[in-house]
Amino acid sequence: MSQPPSGTPAPVEEIHWPSLIAAIAAITAVGIAIGLGLPLLSIIMEKRGISSTMIGLNSAMAGLASMAAATVTAKIAHRYGVANTMLLAILFAAISALGFYYIENFWLWFPLRVVFHGAITVLFVLSEFWINATAPPSRRGLVLGIYGTVLSLGFATGPLLFSILGSDGILPFAFGAGVILLAAIPIFLARNESPELDEKPELHFMRYVFLVPTATAAVFIFGAVESGGLSLFPIYGTRSGFTESQAALLLTVMGIGNVIFQIPLGMLSDRMKDRRNLLALMTVVGLIGALCLPLLQGNWWLMAIVLLFWGGSVSGLYTVGLSHLGSRLTGADLAAANAAFIFSYAVGTVAGPQAIGAAMDIAGNDGFAWAIAGFFGLYVLLSVVRIVFNPKRT
Repeated sequence: MSQPPSGTPAPVEEIHWPSLIAAIAAITAVGIAIGLGLPLLSIIMEKRGISSTMIGLNSAMAGLASMAAATVTAKIAHRYGVANTMLLAILFAAISALGFYYIENFWLWFPLRVVFHGAITVLFVLSEFWINATAPPSRRGLVLGIYGTVLSLGFATGPLLFSILGSDGILPFAFGAGVILLAAIPIFLARNESPELDEKPELHFMRYVFLVPTATAAVFIFGAVESGGLSLFPIYGTRSGFTESQAALLLTVMGIGNVIFQIPLGMLSDRMKDRRNLLALMTVVGLIGALCLPLLQGNWWLMAIVLLFWGGSVSGLYTVGLSHLGSRLTGADLAAANAAFIFSYAVGTVAGPQAIGAAMDIAGNDGFAWAIAGFFGLYVLLSVVRIVFNPKRT
């Protein structure tokens, strides 16, 4: 699987900019849609008196939709083409984004979440496949660092837009839908350069989830913390004494940390013999940062400093894991592995909001930090076991 299939052109060492821009446009839409949508919807539900557990349950529907979409994305793209599938997903995502404004019934937000996040997942998977398939091997860390930086910019921009636009009226929903639609332009222009899926993956889909366990577990942790954090940190922040705007700005600071560390971490991973050591180090930083949160309540600046470095380490789990996949697989196997990677991320987005929301209901506001620390602690344990008992690079 590590060798290109017969008839596949050997990768070139130059960055193919039209493909990079198309993939970046898609991931920008994904990042902003998630970064703006999760805190926006959570605050609206909080204002309507919905419990943290129910908010977490509704947010977890995003993960269930992502899990379902990830398993079928490669098949849909094989039938309709990568670019065409991405354009269709953009249309569904934009329409459902506006649906959250026009449909006020809380229970109808569950199917809306399915449509919205299912479409976003299709964009996520196919943009990853596109960028990984066209990245030159010797510069994969740089290219994926750029890709991860843009994704992080989207995550950071979303909460910033939320702090500016607020949660009232149609404006935040219309703005989000507009950003998603704009991503269609570069994808349409580069549609003839999108990678083709002319063959079937060698393994069953679920086999790819366990092919590189430290990478898929890392993106699971990333999904749990990122989704749970974006969904519930505004509530955690306001209950800690910060204003709604201050809490949103703290999320933006965390996003800035994501941005400035992505390219250095991506390039560093290419120079490391065993990427598991870097993944373990980043989760240790995440664990320490989570344990510090209860000690920093009420001090905006100290919490911002911690979240800056914490955010960079958390998002690095995504970039390093993705780079690892791209270095090992090609063609349809790479597409399936990217889908499995996002599947693992989606499982995290299901577990994260639900576990963190329940922890806040059970243990009070500090349950937010304890639940996140628990996720990181599990990965640290996994890393130690894998490195000690399985020195093979996986």
